[in-house]
Amino acid sequence: MCWSATADLVAGTAVSAAGIVCLAGVRRARDLPVAALPLLLGAHQLVEAAVWGTGGGCSPAATAWAVIAMPLLVLWVPAGVLPAAAPGVRRRLWAPLAAGPATAAVLSYCLATRPVTAEIRGRTIGYGVNVPWMPLVLAGYLFATLGALLLGGDRRLGTLGMVPAAGALACSALWRLEFASTWCAFAAVASLLVWGWVRRPHAAPLSRDRPKVT
Repeated sequence: MCWSATADLVAGTAVSAAGIVCLAGVRRARDLPVAALPLLLGAHQLVEAAVWGTGGGCSPAATAWAVIAMPLLVLWVPAGVLPAAAPGVRRRLWAPLAAGPATAAVLSYCLATRPVTAEIRGRTIGYGVNVPWMPLVLAGYLFATLGALLLGGDRRLGTLGMVPAAGALACSALWRLEFASTWCAFAAVASLLVWGWVRRPHAAPLSRDRPKVT
């Protein structure tokens, strides 16, 4: 989230452009889902620019925002980290991968049967979704997303997992103070981290992923 429709539009465009650069720089097909994360984050902010335009309340834009933030991300992140991880660490990623669909199923049901509301509060937007067993669902969400990044065996991905965690804490504190949200800044930092991960020296081209047959 950013502090205005214009800020969301500018930040979303910039982060989306970073996502395109990341995808263009991919050298292994199995890295594509992680490389696409900035593009997804950028689209998320562009959707929120539309939420500002509605003035709050229930709207297709608010629902689209919640779909990206909730079931889509909790499925995308662990499913993307698993193929990108080294074979020796993939076994420990099966638990976050299993938590993703289970959590997404609950969230998808809630979004399909209950309205999503958006309330503009000064320079922030508060979203309301009625999710049962919220502590359990939140634990599953964090384990699937941040857990997959932290357990992926890559220092850059581990840092990427800590950035949204810090961003969520900061945004929560600032929202309680009715101050400007800083999520757009954390999305930009995450995009830079993904770009660094894509360009890492040991990311061999696709042609080297498979051993040669002689």
